[in-house]
Amino acid sequence: MSEEQTVALVTGANKGIGYEIAAGLGALGMRVGVGARDDARREEAVGKLQAAGVDAFGVPLDVTDDASVAAAAASLDRLDVLVNNAGITGSAEQLPTKVEIDTIRRAVEVNVYGVVRVTNAMLPLLRASAHPRIVNVSSGVGSLTRQSSGGETGPISAAYSPSKTFLNAVTVQYVKELADTRILINLACPGYVATDLNGFRGHRTPQQGAATPIRLATLPDDGPTGGYFEDAGPIPW
Repeated sequence: MSEEQTVALVTGANKGIGYEIAAGLGALGMRVGVGARDDARREEAVGKLQAAGVDAFGVPLDVTDDASVAAAAASLDRLDVLVNNAGITGSAEQLPTKVEIDTIRRAVEVNVYGVVRVTNAMLPLLRASAHPRIVNVSSGVGSLTRQSSGGETGPISAAYSPSKTFLNAVTVQYVKELADTRILINLACPGYVATDLNGFRGHRTPQQGAATPIRLATLPDDGPTGGYFEDAGPIPW
C-alpha cells in the first residue's frame, strides 16, 4: 500500500463481522467508512471505533437501494479498499420444496445484487487508486464441491447457500472483466461465526471471522486475484 493513508469502505459494518473488519483495517492505519443503513447503529459503531483510535466515519448505505448507493459513492473523494460484507441468511425454513420465493429473492437482492450495485458505483474511485482491492464476503456453503460431496455444510438451504454460489460466480466475471486493471478481487469465507444472523450459534468469534477478509484487503500488488479463501487456504469451487 502507498504511504498516503488508505481509505476503505466496509458494508454492513455496524456490527458483527463487518464491524471487526472495519476495526482491523483501522488498526492497520486505514481511514474506514462504516457503511450501514441504520443511522443510530452506524453512528454508535463509528463512535466505538473512534474511541478505540480508528479513523472511522459513517457512510449511510442501503445496498438494496440505487439512490442510497449512488449517494454513498458521491460522498467519497477516494477509495482504495471495498469490502462487500453486508448480507442476510433469510428465514430458517429453506427446504427447496417449502421455501417462499420471496425468501430467495431477498437473499439474492442483498447478497448478490447489492454487491453488484455497490461495486459498480465504487469502481470509478477504485480505478483511480494505486492499490485497489475488492473483497466479497462469501461463505464456504457457496462451494458446489462441498455441497455435492456430502461434507458438513449446514442445513439444507435453497436461499442463502445458492445466493453465495451466485456471488462467487459473479465475482469470477468481475475478475475476468477487470483483468487488465490493478484491482485485486477475491472472495472470503469468515467461517461459522457467532452473529445475530445465526442466533449466535457459530463457534467462531467475529474477530476470527474478520481475519481472512482483512488479509485479502491488504494483499500486496503481486497478491492473488480471483481466489476463494478461508483461514486454512483456498476453498474448492
